[in-house]
Amino acid sequence: MLYLALGCAALWLILWASGGKPILKRREWRFLSAAFAIVALAGAAYAGLRGAWEPAIVLVVLGLWLAVSARRTGLAAQPTPGGRMSLDEARSILGVGPDATPEEIQAAYSRLMRLAHPDKGGTSGLAAQLNAARDRLLKS
Repeated sequence: MLYLALGCAALWLILWASGGKPILKRREWRFLSAAFAIVALAGAAYAGLRGAWEPAIVLVVLGLWLAVSARRTGLAAQPTPGGRMSLDEARSILGVGPDATPEEIQAAYSRLMRLAHPDKGGTSGLAAQLNAARDRLLKS
């Protein structure tokens, strides 16, 4: 129980020091969330084998929540009402940084289009957003 209290205190200190700004980007959070889910589920199995059912149940719920949050991809950025996509929106859709080269932009577009193409089970709206984001970044 002491370790749990110390962990909560450390988490609170980290969040307080960051001032509410995101510490990890989405990609890093997904990786850490999956790793912590594995640790929590392994801890639940260990606690269950030792007969400590209350911590085991809490760890199972925590592990499942972390596993679901690792799989959540988030909502795609919606285009602006005027029809012109901003550079930030285009970068967030393709998942590239502000200093991305045209080759990196094209590689990100190709990777995402393989997943989001309507012939592969994606939607035409998502494919159109990917096309618009690529065109916006390559023309800027």
